[in-house]
Amino acid sequence: MFPKNTWYVACTPQDIDDKPLGRMICGERIVFYRGEENRVAALEDFCPHRGAPLSLGFVREGRLVCGYHGLEMGCEGKTISMPGQRVRGFPQIRSYPVEERYGFIWVWPGDAALADPAKILVQAWHDDPEWAYGGGMFHIHCDYRLMIDNLMDLTHETYVHSASIGQKEIDEVPCKTAVNGDQVVTSRFMGNIMPPPFWQLALRGNNLADDVPVDRWQICRFTPPSHVMIEVGVAHAGMGGYDAPAEHKAYSIVVDFITPETETSIWYFWGMARKFNPRDKALTASIREGQAKIFSEDLEMLQLQQRNLLDHPNRALLKLNIDAGGVQSRKILDRIMAEEQALRATPASASPVLQDSPAVPAGTASNAPVRA
Repeated sequence: MFPKNTWYVACTPQDIDDKPLGRMICGERIVFYRGEENRVAALEDFCPHRGAPLSLGFVREGRLVCGYHGLEMGCEGKTISMPGQRVRGFPQIRSYPVEERYGFIWVWPGDAALADPAKILVQAWHDDPEWAYGGGMFHIHCDYRLMIDNLMDLTHETYVHSASIGQKEIDEVPCKTAVNGDQVVTSRFMGNIMPPPFWQLALRGNNLADDVPVDRWQICRFTPPSHVMIEVGVAHAGMGGYDAPAEHKAYSIVVDFITPETETSIWYFWGMARKFNPRDKALTASIREGQAKIFSEDLEMLQLQQRNLLDHPNRALLKLNIDAGGVQSRKILDRIMAEEQALRATPASASPVLQDSPAVPAGTASNAPVRA
């Protein structure tokens, strides 16, 4: 249903500042926390003692302490200690490749041997003083591919977001879709139109008139597994549109990281990186508030769409020209998932597994571990 040998956004650094965070990613229950030397760690959210969620524990001196019986875990999934017990024989739990980069914490839920940090999608705007960023996260009950469809076909803005970013010209101007390797690009350019309310706010935020015709653009870029970056903006008409000088336009990138939780639920990390008036914190807050309202409208639509699809699993859906971006994105995902399945089906060379003797309470004779 979703690729696993890839990087997903799991959370933000702030999410693990004070305590561990338990989160399901691609069907895997994972606990995230800061270990030794403030390094981010990700482990299976399962205490090897009695199966308690480690995310209900706490961090002490870089070790994750189970909140049930005090078992301490190292960042690599090896049990370190437990009050009054010998624990060297406890089986090592799974650890996940994890990276902190571009203001997010990324996790690789698949084969750890294949994890390459260089494959994390570059965010060139991050830590650039010419840019400002504000965003948030929604938990949405829908298939992650429905959100990709939503973001790669912006004609829905005319109807779902009619009071903010929607306008009739989005329907009237056709979009163009191209596939470049594993990237799908859908673009639409609208000339000499009046700006909708959200873009009036953005124009004022860049000290530009908001009551004159503008040229508007939308360039949606899908990158596997489920990242969609959308270049959006408006420029005063006749000033060059997308290529207009900065003083005549409001230019931004809508940042969308879609992380599957299950087959019918997602963690949706959204935001906007803007390249105008970056030091205006009040403007950042206003844009973030506006985006939150817009994406809340998407949330309702997607969850009810998912409900209908679950109620009618055998009904075929129509595909129109406007769906090309989503259709091409799904083709890429299907190919990647087929390649992963073929890789898993390839037999690995058998090798012996060595394991320490079972853990026993300190000061007692060795015996078989109790399973209950």
